[in-house]
Amino acid sequence: MVKKPSIWPYVLVAPAVIIILCVVFIPVINAIIMSFQNYDLRRPKEIGFNGLSNYRAAFMDPLFFSSLIRTILWVVCGVGFQFLFGFILALLLNKEFTGRGVVRAVSMIPWVTPGVLIGLMWRWIYDGNFGVLNDLLLKFHISSHKIPFLSQVTTAFPSVIVTIIWQGIPFFALMLLAALQGVPTEIYEAASIDGACSWKKLILITIPSIKNTIYVTALLRVIWVANSVDVIFNMTEGGPAYSTQTLSVYIFNKGNALNLGYASAMALLLAVLLLFAAVPYLKMNFKEEV
Repeated sequence: MVKKPSIWPYVLVAPAVIIILCVVFIPVINAIIMSFQNYDLRRPKEIGFNGLSNYRAAFMDPLFFSSLIRTILWVVCGVGFQFLFGFILALLLNKEFTGRGVVRAVSMIPWVTPGVLIGLMWRWIYDGNFGVLNDLLLKFHISSHKIPFLSQVTTAFPSVIVTIIWQGIPFFALMLLAALQGVPTEIYEAASIDGACSWKKLILITIPSIKNTIYVTALLRVIWVANSVDVIFNMTEGGPAYSTQTLSVYIFNKGNALNLGYASAMALLLAVLLLFAAVPYLKMNFKEEV
């Protein structure tokens, strides 16, 4: 007698599937539909299908391209230095020393702090009149005058990049530390017997052993940093003179201006670009499975 398939697995999975449909897929489909419409809530009577007009407008918009270039710099510099410092921190936290547990806990503070609070905190640190950074620069005679870090074009963008680097270091440190603890110590002992120095162990053992974790964490941070709005918006709102306006901030500003059709079109273009960023990892994973 053939046993009938049970419906209980589907019943148990159904709530999660429904939530994902409501929270992810339906909004995505709605955004795709709106991207092909003249969906401006300031002129509700004019809402209607306009084909590829929003996409054409994006490719003719100089702010779109300047925001895109700034987004690439934001992601490359932000994620690159997050990984570098996070990897160094993970290597340090992987060693035995007194108070390691406390240091591990404290090092996670930037990661668990909400982005809005981070933006407000660093806005105060960079303040041209009362900021603690200017106070330190003056006390140590590094600068002879107060610098309005977030109010001038030359320093605003580097300042927000430093902030996002500070926020993301603990994520890399935590993920890479977990991967490092999974590397067998016997491999290092064998390498020491063969006369391998610390650098050779790092290059030939450590990095190859945790490469999958590096790929996944880097990909996640690229996606998160590219979509980050809270830190920049609470520090500069994209100014001064659009000098800190990344593509996600531009999309957010257009959405706030109620031009949802144009914002949806730019959001889909950003999603496509991020999909291309994920292709190398997907290719690597596919080759390993085959």
